[in-house]
Amino acid sequence: MLAKRIIPCLDIKNGRTVKGINFLSLADAGDPVENAVRYSQSGADELVFLDITATVENRETLSQLVERIAESINIPFTVGGGIKSEADAYKLLSSGADKISINSMAVRKPDIISTFAERFGSQCVVTAVDVRRNESFPSSYEVYIDGGRTPTGIDALSWCKECQERGAGEILLTSMNADGTKAGFSCDITKKVSTNLSIPVIASGGAGTMEHFSDVFTFGFADAALAASVFHYHEIDIIELKRYLQKQGIAVRL
Repeated sequence: MLAKRIIPCLDIKNGRTVKGINFLSLADAGDPVENAVRYSQSGADELVFLDITATVENRETLSQLVERIAESINIPFTVGGGIKSEADAYKLLSSGADKISINSMAVRKPDIISTFAERFGSQCVVTAVDVRRNESFPSSYEVYIDGGRTPTGIDALSWCKECQERGAGEILLTSMNADGTKAGFSCDITKKVSTNLSIPVIASGGAGTMEHFSDVFTFGFADAALAASVFHYHEIDIIELKRYLQKQGIAVRL
């Protein structure tokens, strides 16, 4: 059995780590380099860096900040936000990122998934999928883009399947309804995606307790769980979380 991964997320705006609720009301959560180093040293399996306003501000991801973080840590590092071309992806991978994450651009130009997979390898391509509950869709969730600002009319499960078919190596699935609420991951959509895909699924949105992580692995069948505020504000210690999960019979790396 593959070990489940615990992944802190650094949402970046104006060079600082921020965290909000339902993608809104952003609050400062510290220096991203200091946070990255702390997570690297405290048992995180990977790290995700999302430049959350790069797309809507129509600018490149902060590659210099990416380079500073990559030089400071020794765990795999995924970067997303504002990636529009092979040149953008190459720049970030050359700056030290292990994987690149695409979201809005993947929806607008789906061929970019295949292009990146062929150029850099599927293992380097993460498709981030932000979803909001909408009972009129087959999976009960609709895909949103532009940092959660724009509904697409696309069913969440159908899109995740297409991402896999086009060559994505991993899905980063964020429930906008659960994001920042600390009320638990949306295990329903996580399970639908995880059990219908053969590539790993990272669950995101809603972590508030250690039990929530156990639930998303046990009932949501996630391969990894991503969280932000519970780690940023020292509400959950990653090593203690892993020990708890191990006691629940969930395989983790200690």
